[in-house]
Amino acid sequence: MKVMQIEKAILPTVWGDFLIFGFEEKRNGKNHIALVHGDIKKNTPILSRVHSECLTGDSFFSLRCDCGIQLKMAMKKIVKEGSGVLIYHRQEGRNIGLLNKIKAYSLQDKGLDTVEANQKLGFSADERDFSLCSDIFKILNIKRIKLLTNNPFKVNMLIASGINVVERIPLITKKNSKNAHYLNTKAKKMGHLLFK
Repeated sequence: MKVMQIEKAILPTVWGDFLIFGFEEKRNGKNHIALVHGDIKKNTPILSRVHSECLTGDSFFSLRCDCGIQLKMAMKKIVKEGSGVLIYHRQEGRNIGLLNKIKAYSLQDKGLDTVEANQKLGFSADERDFSLCSDIFKILNIKRIKLLTNNPFKVNMLIASGINVVERIPLITKKNSKNAHYLNTKAKKMGHLLFK
């Protein structure tokens, strides 16, 4: 296991009550969380979202991406389902970090797309390690999930790490004039499935 559970507490939200679990990476002390709603039944596929940290989208409601909207949609869907888990995967900017993400934004302002900007900075298109999330699912005793995602790479990484993804459920948002190029790039260059 790359992570260990530190503590849990009740987290009331506008959509409903969750338990918030705090996790820490053993090698570097980085933190991740899981929000669990309702009763998690063993051997039942659990509605789940692995949401990668996006300060600009999740906290500042940036229109450059669809992250904040997807976070809200996922929490609403989990509460409507009656149970589920949202892992908040703290690997900002597809794991290039906040300051490098701002540098990538600057390159995008000059005409590069999101993949080209990452590569110009010396990174791959996606630097995330989803095996950390697999460990969190295992600690929570969740082995079968219905995953809210448009990203087949995320599905494949979780399966390779021992999580049985029984269904991929699209989490489609509306494009706007500020994120259309970004979403189209994710579809064309990263294989995201931005349709139902």
